[in-house]
Amino acid sequence: MSNGHGCCKTGPGYASPLEAMSGPRESLIYVTAVYSGTGIEKPDYLATVDVDPNSPTYSKVIHRLPVPYLGDELHHTGWNSCSSCHGDPSAQRRFLIVPALVSGRVYVIDVKTNPKAPSLHKVVDPADIIEKTGLAYPHTSHCLASGEIMISCLGDKDGNAEGNGFLLLDSEFNVKGRWEKPGHSPQYGYDFWYQPRHNTMISTSWGAPRAFTKGFNLEHLSEGLYGKHLHVYDWPGGELRQTLDLGDSGLLPLEIRFLHDPAKDTGFVGSALTSNMIRFFKNQDGSWSHEVSISVKPLKVQNWILPEMPGLITDFLISLDDRFLYFVNWLHGDIRQYNIEDVKNPKLTGQVWVGGLIQKGSPIVAVTDDGETWQAEVPEIQGKKLRAGPQMIQLSLDGKRLYATNSLFSTWDKQFYPDLVKQGSHIIQIDVDTEKGGLKINPNFFVDFGTEPHGPSLAHEMRYPGGDCTSDIWI
Repeated sequence: MSNGHGCCKTGPGYASPLEAMSGPRESLIYVTAVYSGTGIEKPDYLATVDVDPNSPTYSKVIHRLPVPYLGDELHHTGWNSCSSCHGDPSAQRRFLIVPALVSGRVYVIDVKTNPKAPSLHKVVDPADIIEKTGLAYPHTSHCLASGEIMISCLGDKDGNAEGNGFLLLDSEFNVKGRWEKPGHSPQYGYDFWYQPRHNTMISTSWGAPRAFTKGFNLEHLSEGLYGKHLHVYDWPGGELRQTLDLGDSGLLPLEIRFLHDPAKDTGFVGSALTSNMIRFFKNQDGSWSHEVSISVKPLKVQNWILPEMPGLITDFLISLDDRFLYFVNWLHGDIRQYNIEDVKNPKLTGQVWVGGLIQKGSPIVAVTDDGETWQAEVPEIQGKKLRAGPQMIQLSLDGKRLYATNSLFSTWDKQFYPDLVKQGSHIIQIDVDTEKGGLKINPNFFVDFGTEPHGPSLAHEMRYPGGDCTSDIWI
């Protein structure tokens, strides 16, 4: 496949990450909205949100597409085709791939026919997936340059991590089988990213579904039901070449991203529980290594379940020009911006508090080394108190607007932020200074999922119709 640098008709997306930065401003966001696990007996849905500031329905949900079943837990989303297919003029970014983490269904949603009112195109039956592959608990979806779709699955039908691996669907969304070679499945599953010019895919480790679906239990950690490894695969061959043990500094490595420049052989992974950003990189001999790049120290706290509270880095992303890295601390409540132009020495350039367990008004207080107590100042937006902590984030193509939701996973939401399930999620937007660095809340934008027609829902991952910095991969 060509890389699409010609001047003739091309496929979806952009020829390069830098070209994507000059793409059109986002006007819509698709976000998964969840009723599963909340006590509201309604199906989860895909919400379409108007993010065009010149529109009369700016900052509002303008369409809801409920799925046909209950109890799915819609979570992450991907595309049938993205910039990895830019060199194929016959490819179209038409379908949003929406795996249901708990039920195991994979929904295929048509967002091209009517972008403001998506429609259901197909449902991939979990029984078919299990029969042909043994896989369940589907999570991250990426399109391949071949037109196939690859989805990481976190376990078998009984929730055991040993059954995890990678599902392949063909371009018509039929189950093809597993991507990895027999005997080359990872220890745990979660996220993955591939960098074809280095013939490498790397996947991460959450834990066994039979553990994490019940909420977080520290005993499960000591019982070995959570992961701390990166799995380095031959791409596209599917052979497991190396397993990196991140040790105690890398517990629960969740989201992973290579730098967007397809020539680069380095990237980052967010270790949620130990709250470290870990950089991985290729050695001269072709093997891979890792180092802790940024550490968020746990806070000493009072009136919480533990004496120390981790930040819990649950999501991060990298701007398309590979200049800035952004991550969230779901429990502490802040979003951070780091300059990574010197990739070995990230520099903190922006930080904003948008929620968290230690915000003013909470019974939980942080304690300094001197014994002083403090709480974070979290502003209201449009008279609304910000709930829970920042969780999934999405960045505009030009890097100037960062959007954030606040639901992690319904059982974990109930455990750490019980009020979130009663009050519902929200989406906020942060204005970004891309010259000097800096983050500032946009007071004109607030999408309240607490006022939804069927009751408060939990909002998770966001996508723009034309792709973004967490969906598109360049080859």
